[in-house]
Amino acid sequence: MLLVIDVGNTNTVMGIYHGKTLVRDWRIRTERNTTEDEFNFLVSGLFARDGIDAGQVKGTIISSVVPPMVNILDAFCRKYMKHAPVWVDARTAAGMPILYGDPSEVGADRIVNAVGAYARYPESLIIIDFGTATTFDAVSEKGEYLGGAISPGIRIASEALFMRASKLPRVEIFSPPDRVIGKNTVGSIQAGIIFGYAGLVDGMVRRMAEEMGTAPRVVATGGLAPLMAGVSETIDVVDGNLTLEGLRIIHERQLQAATGR
Repeated sequence: MLLVIDVGNTNTVMGIYHGKTLVRDWRIRTERNTTEDEFNFLVSGLFARDGIDAGQVKGTIISSVVPPMVNILDAFCRKYMKHAPVWVDARTAAGMPILYGDPSEVGADRIVNAVGAYARYPESLIIIDFGTATTFDAVSEKGEYLGGAISPGIRIASEALFMRASKLPRVEIFSPPDRVIGKNTVGSIQAGIIFGYAGLVDGMVRRMAEEMGTAPRVVATGGLAPLMAGVSETIDVVDGNLTLEGLRIIHERQLQAATGR
């Protein structure tokens, strides 16, 4: 079995693969001040609850955008999983050319999403990941990573509004309001955040598609992808396990390259 881990600024997503089948997946908070022992305590509890035998896990691959977590997870893997993890970066993109000025600047999560999306949808793509930041990544029909854009995530934008506008109440953004023209303060805030962000998404997709000169498939992932897909005019498909699948594919291709099979 394979353990895949994607470390984001807010959440860490983990999964267990048996071959190409995702057996279990979990989403936990990213704790920068944890230790390898504390992380193992958490993982052991998740494994035990879901009947996963840690001794059957023969490999681990990790993408991370949180530098303090690198040493923690490396120590966890070596101490408790009994093997060194594979770390994703531009050099391990497994056959995907990175057409960026400095490929090392591309976040590991963006590389993983691009590899996973192109493996599933081998055509020109725009991948949107709704995380702490919202990332837009373009992949050519040849499977080249072209670049992309980064904007503040919807939660960050909301928090900035609530912190700076003291008279505005904090509201939930888990579902869109019935109308764009709000009839009360809560409805107005929800409309502005959700429909306003949908306008950002659609505007970015249209501009990127124009630069690409194609009609790319738009794939959304991340925690708020289902919400935004319901109000966006340009998102074609929501793929909640895209990042985990990308990690599995990169690991599989690395093994194939190493063994020549």
